[in-house]
Amino acid sequence: MEPNVLLESLIDEAGVSRAGLAGRVNQAGRARGLSLRYEHTAVARWLKGQRPRGQVPDLICEVLAARLGRTVTLDDIGMGVEGIRATESTGTGLNGFVEHATALWRSDEQQRPHLASAPAVTGTTAVMPVWEWENPPEDTDVSRPGPSRVSEADIAMLRAARAHYEQMYRKAGGIATRSRVVGFLNTETAPLLRGGYSDTTGRQLHRATAGLVAVAGICAYDSDAHGLAQRYFHQALRLAKASGDRGLGGYVIALLVNQSLHLAEYRRSVAFAEAALRAAGPHITPALAADLHAMQAKAYARLGDHRAALECIRHAEAESGRIRSGGEPDETGYVQPGLVNVQVAEALLRLGDLPGAREHATTAVRAPAHDRGAVHRLALLTHLELLQGEADKAAATAREMAERARGMESQRLRDRLRSVREHLAASGCAEAEAAAGLIEGALRVPL
Repeated sequence: MEPNVLLESLIDEAGVSRAGLAGRVNQAGRARGLSLRYEHTAVARWLKGQRPRGQVPDLICEVLAARLGRTVTLDDIGMGVEGIRATESTGTGLNGFVEHATALWRSDEQQRPHLASAPAVTGTTAVMPVWEWENPPEDTDVSRPGPSRVSEADIAMLRAARAHYEQMYRKAGGIATRSRVVGFLNTETAPLLRGGYSDTTGRQLHRATAGLVAVAGICAYDSDAHGLAQRYFHQALRLAKASGDRGLGGYVIALLVNQSLHLAEYRRSVAFAEAALRAAGPHITPALAADLHAMQAKAYARLGDHRAALECIRHAEAESGRIRSGGEPDETGYVQPGLVNVQVAEALLRLGDLPGAREHATTAVRAPAHDRGAVHRLALLTHLELLQGEADKAAATAREMAERARGMESQRLRDRLRSVREHLAASGCAEAEAAAGLIEGALRVPL
C-alpha cells in the first residue's frame, strides 16, 4: 500500500482531526441507514493506503466537501478506481499530476512519518513510470491559463535553487538538506506550477521543477527513505517528459538505476539504464552515458555476467573520454573526474580483479572531488588496501576518509563508515584498529 497523501492534504485543509473525520463519516452513514463505528485508527489506516469498503469512500468525499465548501471526488481523496500510484502518472493529465505532486510535497514538509518509512515499490508499479516516459503520448501543449504569469525570472530562481540545494547536499548531506528543498518546493515552486504560462515557458518551468524534485529525491534516498525517494524520482521523470527534454529524463532514470543498485534490484538496474540510453538517444551526453554504462557494469557484475560487465566497462571508459568541460547540463555535473573510475573499480572488485579495481580506485582518489564523493572513493580504496594486505596504508586512507566526512548528515555515508570500521577492526593491525576507533567516535554522534 502507498501512503494516501491526497486524503491527508484534504484533511489538513479541512481542519478536522482523524477522530473528527471518523465521527462525521459515522454520522453521514447513519443518514443513509448505515451503522458505522469508525475511530481515528481507521482513518490512520486510510492514510496508509487502505481503501474502505462499500459507500465509505463516498461518505468521506461528502464530509470533506461539506467542510471545504466544494465538490470532492474519489480521485481527489486518492481512492479512485486506478489508485494513487496510477494517478501520479500521465493517466490524469498534467494538471491532475501537479495536484498529486504538490500534495506529496506538503505531506513531506509536515514530516508525516509514514512517508519516510514507506518501502520502494517493485514490479510493474516501479517500471510503469519509465515506460510512460519512453512511450507516447507526448504532451503537445503544457500551457496553463492563470492571472499570475510565470516569468523568466521565476524560472531562473528555480534553476538557482536547484544548484544551491545540490551544493548543500554535497557539503552537508541529504538529511540536513531535505527539509530545505521540500520547503522551497511548497512555498515557491507549487504556486508557479499553478500559475499561468505559455507552452514555451511551461516547458522551461517543468524542466526547472524536475531538477529540483530530483534533488528532493536524492536527499530522501540519502536519508534511507526509499519509497519517498522513488516517488520523487517518478515525479521528476513525469516533469521531464512535460519539458520535452529527453536528456533530462535520462538523468532522472540514472538516479533510479542508482537506487535500484542499492536495493539489489540488479536486473531492473540494467533494464532502466538500457531504456535511458535507448530513449534519450542523441540527446544523451557523454557524462550521463558513461555513468549509465558504469552502473550497468556493476549490475552485471552482481549478476555474475562477466562478459556483459566488461563490455559495459569499455563503453563507460570510451564515453568518459568524450566528456568536455562546459559541454554538459548542470544536472550531470556529478559526473566529475574519477567517478567512472570508482564505479568501474566496484565492478572489477565484484568480478574478482583486485589489481584492476585497486588501480581504478587509486585513480579516482587522486582526481579532484567534492567531500561527499571523496568519502566514497576513500572508503573503497581502504577496503581494497585491506584486501591486498596493506593494513597500514588502509588505516591512513580511512583517517582521511573520516576527516572528509566530518559535518555531513547522510545515511549513505554513515553506511560506508560502518563498513570501513568493520573491515579495519577485523584486520588485526594496531594502526587499522586505531582508525576503526576514530570512525566509531564519529558514528556516536546521532543524525
